Amino acid sequence: MSIIHTETALEIHPVTPVIGAEVAGIDLGRPLSPDTVAALKAALHKWKVLFFRDQPISDEQQLAFGRAFGPLTPAHPIAEGLARHPEIWERKAAEYKERYRGDLTMPSARPPRDYKGWHIDITFMANPNKYSILRGVEIPAYGGDTLWSNLALAYAGLSPQIRQLIDGLQAVHRIAGYDGTGAKPRLDGRKAGPFVALHPLVRVHPDTGEKVLFVNPGTTSHIVGLKERESQALLELLFDEVSRPEYTVRFRWSPHAIAMWDNQATAHAGPIDYAHFDLPRVVRRITVAGDLAVGPDGFRSQPLEGELFDVIG
Repeated sequence: MSIIHTETALEIHPVTPVIGAEVAGIDLGRPLSPDTVAALKAALHKWKVLFFRDQPISDEQQLAFGRAFGPLTPAHPIAEGLARHPEIWERKAAEYKERYRGDLTMPSARPPRDYKGWHIDITFMANPNKYSILRGVEIPAYGGDTLWSNLALAYAGLSPQIRQLIDGLQAVHRIAGYDGTGAKPRLDGRKAGPFVALHPLVRVHPDTGEKVLFVNPGTTSHIVGLKERESQALLELLFDEVSRPEYTVRFRWSPHAIAMWDNQATAHAGPIDYAHFDLPRVVRRITVAGDLAVGPDGFRSQPLEGELFDVIG
């Protein structure tokens, strides 16, 4: 099945029934018309993550594409961006290997278990980014795939009793073991943490009105108001929902491919097989600024430590 927008010549090809679509009929190296931006937003909100093949664009063109959807943030609250483009965060497969491969034989340090890299971007900030745009710069012939999960379905798939329970709860998000001590001064003068945020356990998507499960296996430490064993057991249940295979799509990267996802409605994991290959892999990511999350009960996310994730400007 494909969906063709006659006004824009966009072709939307769903990858699964529940998440992910490939977009054809567009050149991301050229300025986008308002109609095209609107059509892409609609497709993004419906399919949660969009994939674009054969887009050999420059850093500057990637930035222009991102700005069509809103102001851009710095590359990352802690890590520096490129010197010439502080909005761009470059990741290399070798960095994953250096950070994680030595721990593969050790027990997970994050209870209750290791969720293999599943996360939502930057939720240790009170206003995590709205959209993420990841461009393949150097892509291996195989390996380095990325997974995304539909968090609206993860919420909807829970029983009514569990949904009622979590609708009014909040959770703390932090980077385990990071307090900013010893962090190098940033080139942009911003503080490198520590960052801690309080978020609703369920957020209402600001554009679609969907209820979205807002737990992050990477940074959600505990649920406020529950005993430790209660919090851990409930988070274990919810983390499992985030990574259920039937809610996911897997993307096999190709040269010059781009993935754009709604960070307000998805979690992702990747590269999922970094521990098993030694091929070069380089990607560059930019992020569109987001707002404070709002829960079904009206609770609005709060910074507990650190500043907000302000835009470049």
